[in-house]
Amino acid sequence: MINIISTDQYKTIPWKNGKGQTTELAISLNGGMDDFDWRLSIAIVVEDGLFSDFTGFERNLILLEGQGIKLIHDEKQTDLLDTPLSISSFNGKSKTKGLLLGGPIKDFNLMTRDGMYQVDVKAFIDQTEINIGINGLCFVYSHQNKVTISLENELVVVPIGHLVMVKDESTVEIVGKGFILIQLNC
Repeated sequence: MINIISTDQYKTIPWKNGKGQTTELAISLNGGMDDFDWRLSIAIVVEDGLFSDFTGFERNLILLEGQGIKLIHDEKQTDLLDTPLSISSFNGKSKTKGLLLGGPIKDFNLMTRDGMYQVDVKAFIDQTEINIGINGLCFVYSHQNKVTISLENELVVVPIGHLVMVKDESTVEIVGKGFILIQLNC
């Protein structure tokens, strides 16, 4: 089953730290701000600062737009997101500080409950045709171009800025460029 989540279904909610807001694209059934199994969102970061504490969750942050951001986790590990669709994975309990590299950025954020899923996040900048087996949940975010998704007898063209959720145990074909692919397997 292919479910397109359009931009008019997204919700805007404040950050836990009160320093901005996020656009929530999708959240697990009956999920709330601190109680969810997974959540996908997009945020615009306009200033340096500490990330909200999400103890109990793993985070994957993907740069969508802007010059980039340097993430410093617990004053030990550093991740540099300075090219479009670059990815950082880190623990939500980490004391993470973000330092902008040249003005505001827009990022895509996946959060999953610790130990609940095997998470696979990939970003495809160039034209790609990929076949993947789904055993759980699969999401495709069409960031820069339309993406075509085929599942058995179903063919869907995903407009820019839309999210697709696929929940079948089958093989799906994805064709496009400038998209994010997320697989959550139990």
